[in-house]
Amino acid sequence: MDVTPSDVHVESARIQQQIEKHLGMGSGNLLFEFRQLDGQVRLDLITVNPRHQQSFLFRYETGYDKLDCLRKMLAYVTSYRDTESSYTIQWRTHGDRELQTSYFRARNAYEALDKLYFGRDLNTITVFSVVLNPSS
Repeated sequence: MDVTPSDVHVESARIQQQIEKHLGMGSGNLLFEFRQLDGQVRLDLITVNPRHQQSFLFRYETGYDKLDCLRKMLAYVTSYRDTESSYTIQWRTHGDRELQTSYFRARNAYEALDKLYFGRDLNTITVFSVVLNPSS
C-alpha cells in the first residue's frame, strides 16, 4: 500500500494531538518545530508559558523524517516522568523585577538549564536557583 503525503499529514496531526493531550497542553502552548540537521530531521518540542509568555525547550528528538521524530516524542512523553528528575528553576529576565519559577524534567541540572536557555542569549536571564525536587 502506498502512503500518500495526505496520509503522512493526517498521521502527523494525530500524533501531535496525542502528545498535546498526554501533556495536558493546548496547541497554543506547544510548538512543534522541525528542521533538517545533518541529513536527519530534528523536532524541537517547545512549551509556551501562558502566564509570562516565555518559551522553553521541552525535549528534542532526531529521526529520519517528521513522523519518526513524532513517534519518538510520543514514546518519550508517555514515560518521561518515570525516567527523569524534576527541577525547579527560579529566574528573571533582565529589565524585569518579577522573579519567575519554572519546572523542568531532565537527567541533570545542566540539562534543565539548557532547556531554560534554549534559543536565548545567556545574558538575557539571571538564574537565582536550581533545585532538584524530591521524587514522589
